[in-house]
Amino acid sequence: MVQAKSWILAKHFNGFPKDSDFHLKVEELPEPKDGEVLLEAVFLSVDPYMRPFSRVHMKEGDVMIGTQVAKVIQSKNPAFPVGSHVVSHSGWRTHAVSDGKDLTTIMSDWAPDVSLSLALGTIGMPGLTALYGIEEVLGLQKNETLLVNAAAGAVGTVVGQIAKIKGCKVVGSAGSDAKVAYLTELGFDEAFNYKTVPSLEEALKKAAPEGYDCFFENVGGHFSTVALPQMKNFGRIAVCGSISTYNDSTPQIGPYPHLTMIFKQLRMEGFMQNRWEHKHPESLKRLMAWLKEGKLKSREHITKGFENMPAAFMGLLQGENIGKAIVAV
Repeated sequence: MVQAKSWILAKHFNGFPKDSDFHLKVEELPEPKDGEVLLEAVFLSVDPYMRPFSRVHMKEGDVMIGTQVAKVIQSKNPAFPVGSHVVSHSGWRTHAVSDGKDLTTIMSDWAPDVSLSLALGTIGMPGLTALYGIEEVLGLQKNETLLVNAAAGAVGTVVGQIAKIKGCKVVGSAGSDAKVAYLTELGFDEAFNYKTVPSLEEALKKAAPEGYDCFFENVGGHFSTVALPQMKNFGRIAVCGSISTYNDSTPQIGPYPHLTMIFKQLRMEGFMQNRWEHKHPESLKRLMAWLKEGKLKSREHITKGFENMPAAFMGLLQGENIGKAIVAV
C-alpha cells in the first residue's frame, strides 16, 4: 500500500485563487490490478488553463486537473515497465494507479542531457500549442511580422523562437524588464514591458510601424482591443488564451472588434493543441531536434515540493514565472 497525497479543489475560485480554495488529501492506494501501473510523480505542471478549466470541467471535491511526468514504480502492464517515465493526466497527485489509457511514454530517443521536465513544457503541451498555433492556425510565412503577448511564458517563448526559425520578425510583450531582457536574449526583434510603456498603442506602433500579419493571442482584454486595429489587412489571429480575464469576479465587456475585423478582413480562430493529437509524435521530434540544434532554448521556473503546488499555481497567475512553471516533487 502506498500513501498518496493529492490537492483537492475545496471551493470553486471566486476571483483570484486563495489558499482556502485548496485542500491536501492523504489516502492509501490499492495495489495495481492486471493491466494497471502505479505511478510516482517526478515533475508536475501548473498552467494558466487550469483556472478557467476548473470552473467548466471540475466540481468541488475533485483532484485539481493537470499533467505530470511520472515514474512507473509498479507495473502489471507490459507497455509500461517499472522504471520507465510517462506523461500522465493524473492531476495534482504524488501517486496514482492508471490503466495506461491516459499515459504517454516519453519518446525513446529523449536526449539524456535534457531534463524530463521539458516533457511538460517546450517538448510537451506548451511547445505543441506554439507549433500548431503558428503552423496550423496562422500559417505563418517567411518575412511576416508576428506579435505575441505573454511572450515570456511557457507558450510565448516557444512561439517567438519558432517564428524566428521560420524567418519572421517577432514582437513580444511581457510584464517585467527581466522578462523583456530574456526575450531579447531569445532573439525577439522587438520586446517591451506593457506595464511600464506610456501607451500600449504607441509601443505596438513603434515596434512594427508597418503593422502585424499575425497575432498569437494569450492575454485578451484591453491588450486585444488595442492590438487588433494594428493588424494588416487580411491579418490572422490565433487565440490561445485570455489570461487577463481568468480571475475577473465580474466579466469584462466590450469594446467590440467587429467593425475592425470587417474592414481589415481579419481571421480570428480559437484553438487547443489536442485538435492535432495525431501529429504529436512527429511534432515532439521536431521540437526536440530544434532544441538539440540550439535553435530552441528553454527556461523553467521550478518550485520544489508537492506541498507548494497551490503557491506555484497562484504565482503563475501573478506572472512570477519566466518560461515554464514546474513543481519538482
